[in-house]
Amino acid sequence: MSIKENINSVLNEIEECRNRNQAAQTVKLLAVSKTKPYEDILEAYQAGQRMFGESYAQEACAKIDRFESEGLRDIIWYFIGPLQSNKTRSVAERFDWVLSCDREKIARRLNDQRPQGMNPLNTCIQINISDEEQKSGIKEENILSLASVIAGLPNLKLRGLMGIALNTDDTEILKEEFLNLKRIFDDIKKKYPSVDTLSMGMTADMEPAIACGSNLVRIGTRIFGARNYKDK
Repeated sequence: MSIKENINSVLNEIEECRNRNQAAQTVKLLAVSKTKPYEDILEAYQAGQRMFGESYAQEACAKIDRFESEGLRDIIWYFIGPLQSNKTRSVAERFDWVLSCDREKIARRLNDQRPQGMNPLNTCIQINISDEEQKSGIKEENILSLASVIAGLPNLKLRGLMGIALNTDDTEILKEEFLNLKRIFDDIKKKYPSVDTLSMGMTADMEPAIACGSNLVRIGTRIFGARNYKDK
């Protein structure tokens, strides 16, 4: 199947998941294009996809700059991976969203390095909902503190939460983790009106994520095929 056919298949499945679970929320598709070449992203763009997720700052910036140079400026770029301090400037200068903020230091650097004249950087807090040591993300008890910092920074806009569930086929475990994140999201949303984005769910766990309230799913392999991490 072509990338266009894959995108249409995923969009159809998102709607089927919503209907099966009687989910009222609109669910957006973030095409995870990390490690994929410019040509693949262009094919997805030509198929109508406008939201792309990247995890490697240097690789992503080269792609973004190329699209910009060719006049394709209506793409919404999301940074979704762990962010190191030495990469914050390039992300602050080019991206529209950061889904993976989990430290005050990173938030402040993104704020300070956001160029004048650009809109505030839409920022989500990543929470380690599966409580795995190898995964990025803040612990639940530290969320309110980081949310307060982000909300107070003029060049950032607090938009929501992002989480990655345990890699398991046990639907009950997935639902427990997703519902916990949805509960936290609802609490944060009451305090900060700008909060509107709950990003949960990837290819393997998209349906339980949507059933539990996700409104932004992150899908890569289903659209672009297997990733190549050889040079990462």
